[in-house]
Amino acid sequence: QVQLVESGGGSVQPGGSLRLSCAASGFDFSSYAMSWYRQAPGKERELVAIISSNGDSARHTDSVKGRFTISRDNTKNTVYLQMNSLKPEDTAVYYCNAPGWGSGTGLWGQGTQVSVSS
Repeated sequence: QVQLVESGGGSVQPGGSLRLSCAASGFDFSSYAMSWYRQAPGKERELVAIISSNGDSARHTDSVKGRFTISRDNTKNTVYLQMNSLKPEDTAVYYCNAPGWGSGTGLWGQGTQVSVSS
């Protein structure tokens, strides 16, 4: 079964950290760039970070640079998002995405909620 399954979300205080994981199955994970998106209530879904298929290149949106890091382990078919120094404005549902899979916007996971509040 082709799928992406996110985990690691939760509630944390400002300044805290979380590590999101996205486990891929059913397709050749190592051949695809992977990305993380997020969608806050009432806002459009936005790209947070993207990493190349072999992990040697990554980009992060300006609002998370220096705080979030995307990485991947192709031996485990998993992509990660390490989130440090979390802020309330990081509160959102975070989605894993394989942009090149299939057609349209690619393959999506079901999302994991991240809530940052004191």
